[in-house]
Amino acid sequence: MIEHGPTPKDFRQALLDSDDSLLVLRPPQAAARPAPGQPGVVSDYVPALPDIFIAVRGDGRVLAFNGHVDLGTGIRTALGQLVAEELDAELGRVSVMLGHTEAAPNQGPTIASSTIQISAMPLRRAAAQARAWLLARAAQRLGVAEDAVAVEDGAFFCPAEPGRRLGYAELLAGERVRLEVAAEFPLKPASAHKLIGRSMPRVDIPAKATGALTFVHDMRLPGMLHGRVVRPPYAGIDCGDFVGRSLVKVDRDSIRGLPGLVDVVVIGDFVGVVAEREEQAIAAMKALKVEWRLPPLPPLDDVEAAIRAIPAVHRPLREEGDTDAALAAAPAVLARSYVWPYQMHGSIGPSCALADYRDGGLTVWSGTQNPHMLRVDLARLLQMGEGGIEVVRMEAAGCYGRNCADDVVADAALLSRAVGRPVRVQLSREQEHAWEPKGAGQLMDVKGAVDAAGNLAAYDFVARYPSNDAPLLALLLTGALDPAPRMLEMGDRTAVPPYAYPNMRIACDDVPAIVRAGWLRGVSALPNSFAHDSFIDELAVAAGADRVEFRLRHLPDSRAADLLRAVAEQAGWQPGCRGSRGTPDADGLLRGRAASYARYVHSKFPGFGAAWSAWIIDLAVDPASGAVTVERLVVGQDTGMMVNPDGVRHQIHGNVLQTLSRMLKEEVRFADGRVAALEWGAYPILGFAEVPPVEVLLMPRQDEPPLGAGESASVPGAAAVANALFDATGLRFRRPPFTRARIREALAGVCDVVG
Repeated sequence: MIEHGPTPKDFRQALLDSDDSLLVLRPPQAAARPAPGQPGVVSDYVPALPDIFIAVRGDGRVLAFNGHVDLGTGIRTALGQLVAEELDAELGRVSVMLGHTEAAPNQGPTIASSTIQISAMPLRRAAAQARAWLLARAAQRLGVAEDAVAVEDGAFFCPAEPGRRLGYAELLAGERVRLEVAAEFPLKPASAHKLIGRSMPRVDIPAKATGALTFVHDMRLPGMLHGRVVRPPYAGIDCGDFVGRSLVKVDRDSIRGLPGLVDVVVIGDFVGVVAEREEQAIAAMKALKVEWRLPPLPPLDDVEAAIRAIPAVHRPLREEGDTDAALAAAPAVLARSYVWPYQMHGSIGPSCALADYRDGGLTVWSGTQNPHMLRVDLARLLQMGEGGIEVVRMEAAGCYGRNCADDVVADAALLSRAVGRPVRVQLSREQEHAWEPKGAGQLMDVKGAVDAAGNLAAYDFVARYPSNDAPLLALLLTGALDPAPRMLEMGDRTAVPPYAYPNMRIACDDVPAIVRAGWLRGVSALPNSFAHDSFIDELAVAAGADRVEFRLRHLPDSRAADLLRAVAEQAGWQPGCRGSRGTPDADGLLRGRAASYARYVHSKFPGFGAAWSAWIIDLAVDPASGAVTVERLVVGQDTGMMVNPDGVRHQIHGNVLQTLSRMLKEEVRFADGRVAALEWGAYPILGFAEVPPVEVLLMPRQDEPPLGAGESASVPGAAAVANALFDATGLRFRRPPFTRARIREALAGVCDVVG
């Protein structure tokens, strides 16, 4: 049994009151807010003690604190590199604490690949400011000018007297110094970097590889009980008058004789059981007789029809030139619709959490990627102040977007409050698949044309993205939050194409969610870019132009053009190249090659860009089975300054594999208006045997600001696959996933594609 006791609730106080010498860098105290440009629940809670970014200790250790969490992206290592670089210390001196609400500042949710690009900057400035203070103190003690002092692994000295070194202990000399982090502070130039830009082993991997790491699923607390929940039958739906009001009766007597049963907890549509042992809680969950009232739900079998039927609010985003006149004057106009399916995060481990509610306070252990945002939701659910809630962020099953990690925390909190003891709750696979917030289905309607000279003439684009950001499920089930449909303006990410259309009209038809939906890697940008780059591929073919040259001709961003050229060169792209286009090669396979480009532009419109990315893919299609094999894939990325190049490379690999899985396999099925894909057989994902060779090209841009790398390489991937399928089969595919069955049907002429 792995036991994990509570972390000290007064973490900051314990740090500030320690007997050790200490240099603390803290931000100006103000109401907690998400980082600039990031969505998330805004809190007016201000901790009694100030946030801390950096603590330099007299024993030589450096503590660094960041409000984001590591979802397998390696940011713990990269943030440590940034701090160690600015301090001129070895990486091993730096410990990075992420997400813990009692220690880390509120920097908003861990989304949009923004940690290094945005939220690391205060930490980096704090480290640089700490070094400057220590350097000034060292110069004073050594009796020399500051520019005569050198620094090496936390030791300050004059090169003329290398034996006389002052470490943190000597410089602090028992003092407890507290500095306020400056809004701006000089950082090291790239030419002076020793750690930034070096590939470093991730600090979290050894414990994971050896089984030493305690995941939240492994945790046990003294006196802990086990809980399970019984979800309503409206699986995956979280808006409508019936949500929170559908429970008719719970027959407590149906499980009264089961061994180990402690309690049955019922609040609105929230139903949970608590038992002494896990298997007892599972048995009670399965045996409990519950009667529900459920109205008929609208059909969701046809995702396009369901999304088109939602009343929308039209929101113009950008208009340039006279799009209608340009389309009317064009030799030919293409009108296309692209339909994106609902998809899952597909976390391999079902969500799990522990909660300990006692003495009017609550401590939870969670795999959340939004600790401070979760604290706000728990305060609302339990009607208590945020100051009484501690969220301890633990490693858990990966998601890269919102799975059920937050929801299961609320389940555990409600059950712990009811029984007055710590409670661990783990969802079943069926519950995770049914209730995790899905990546939303999406529609993109496009009209466009080239002029008589074969250049881009006009582009008319409208997107529909029905996401409600998935409010905490317990808030809805207990009636604490109105289940009325909610509409978020999040369909506009990367809605403006990267190509120079002289006449352009871009808009969103904002719609509320019809299925519980939240963030999934790439959010609405991936489907929007799928439409943009699939469409320009059609225009290039219609213009009789080389597909890479045509993109470059209309790509005004010089860094984007440099990247696409570099990827094309590495992939050996030949002008005018074309694939089988429906005529099999000698081995009976259809082969295609395609290019795609995108930059992930995220956050509130017009947003700001993360990394640039481009793909060139070579694939083969077996016309008999419909099977797709990726034979070669070159992916390039311009991330600006890379803190850990291997970390960026690993993120690109992860983007590629997930995107291929989403394009070739993944789609949520519905039945009677509810999620029907409740196990892996109904929701297949890419397997190890299907992993293709991937070549990664990283642009050398160390003098440029760092950009988000966690999602960018996924964004052009969908169009790359679709365009290569056209080059192989001569048919256009506009409705992922491109499964074997759909490819066979397309080749047989029985599905909705255009040759």
